[in-house]
Amino acid sequence: MSLSRPAEGYGPRPAEGYGPRRGLVPPPLSLMDAEGNFDMRGGLAVKAPPPCTEVAKALCAWLAAIPGVGHARLGGPPSGGEARIELRLGLAPTAGEEAYSIMLAPGGALIEAATTKGLARGAATLWQLALSEGSVIAACRIEDSPRFPWRGFMLDTARHFFPVETIERFLDLAALHRLSVFHWHLTDDQAWRIDLPSLPELAQAGSRRLDMRYNVPVWKAGSYSPLDVRRVVAFASARGIEVVPEIETPGHVTALLASHPELSCLGASAPGEGAPRFEPADSYGVFEDILCAGNDKVFELLEKAFGDLARIFPAAFVHAGGDEAPKTRWMACPRCAGRMRELGLAEDDHEGLQAWFMAKVAAILERHGKRMVGWDEILDSEGWIPPSAVVMSWRGYSGGERAARRGHGVVMCPQTAACYLDHKHLDRIEEPGQLGVCTVRDSWSFEAVPAGLGGEAAARVMGGQGNLWSELVYFGKQAEYMAFPRLCALSEALWVPAQGRDFGDFKERLAVHLGRLAALGVNHYRGPLE
Repeated sequence: MSLSRPAEGYGPRPAEGYGPRRGLVPPPLSLMDAEGNFDMRGGLAVKAPPPCTEVAKALCAWLAAIPGVGHARLGGPPSGGEARIELRLGLAPTAGEEAYSIMLAPGGALIEAATTKGLARGAATLWQLALSEGSVIAACRIEDSPRFPWRGFMLDTARHFFPVETIERFLDLAALHRLSVFHWHLTDDQAWRIDLPSLPELAQAGSRRLDMRYNVPVWKAGSYSPLDVRRVVAFASARGIEVVPEIETPGHVTALLASHPELSCLGASAPGEGAPRFEPADSYGVFEDILCAGNDKVFELLEKAFGDLARIFPAAFVHAGGDEAPKTRWMACPRCAGRMRELGLAEDDHEGLQAWFMAKVAAILERHGKRMVGWDEILDSEGWIPPSAVVMSWRGYSGGERAARRGHGVVMCPQTAACYLDHKHLDRIEEPGQLGVCTVRDSWSFEAVPAGLGGEAAARVMGGQGNLWSELVYFGKQAEYMAFPRLCALSEALWVPAQGRDFGDFKERLAVHLGRLAALGVNHYRGPLE
């Protein structure tokens, strides 16, 4: 049995299996209807080998909430009319890390994969079927695998704090759409949200700020403890999702400077009582104060910070920012000028200085067993960034194209091509959002590999993601409205080859799928799709 996608796309498929009756989003590679029904009205007994226990627990939680199922338990033979679901690590590794197959029959269900991630994808597909068809699901056979390994969702918890419960809800919804990465934006000018054991002062000073909308002191506050992080990571792992944390450097650091003003260029030039004071910002934009590239103590702090981060986040990647770092302070800083002379940089090559800075960060992360991810500004100067660094292209496609041709892994999320979920759904005054318009069709039309990028360079595109910045997103239900159904559309764009997609087919399936979101109580956008 082969689960690789044909180069020409999907090819022929049974119309009944892909019509509105099934409505799977994204659609599987192959779905064939079979005789009979898989009946869960007597409850469920889920069998899984020890490596798959956490995935099985997640599946039990999902299916136990389906009306008519009653209960779903892990382990033991079925009894009292219970249906059986078996999770099995039986596919050959050559099928792909996230490939899976599902057999639904009157006698039971089998989800098979080569890895626990593949089983999580199969479990999510079964969850989709149960959400739309209930406790009695028409029998079928499904075979599936994704196009890209990086199918991500970014949530900005720095501008506005979201509790762990909200993050877990988003992880469940990401799993429902077979996404694979949660990019957790933890620090910015407005807050430092993570409690690091080696540097407790960062969150103590940086995790709260005055809300300037009030005449009396009202604080916006919140941070995540190591216990919170481990809870989120475990919850995500059970759903086959990696959590990639982001700590911004060298810009977007006002909240960091609240506890360490001496690490700014101004603080380095005026130490002690003459040092400037910083408070987490209550406004938004790009701020001139960034970390001083000429101060070795900056890298001592980052060594501690990224070391702590590496110990509590098991993912192979850590995002180190690198975006929107104005060079105004560096241009006037004697220490930065001295660093540039030391490196042999031209006196006006401040982009080269940033590239050196980010290369130092990459080396820190490598010492802790992690690969650095950075926004596409990290490649604005050549010669410093190691090939292991992954470039996240947000200023259009060009940064990602340049990175892929230089040998870097690339994650595409251009704000110009429907990956920014903080934009408006439609160009209407009553729609929430900022900076631009991104329709559902725009998101569905996203293609991670730009035209003209081929061969080995195209193969370096790891995938893409949707980014939800929270400057104007204040609470979880508003975040849901901004994300869905555009994130449904993006999940399909990253799962299915472009030549295998049809928007009319998507709209039919989405009509079914919105019923699933409604059943889960998701506050989604309900307007025109294009």
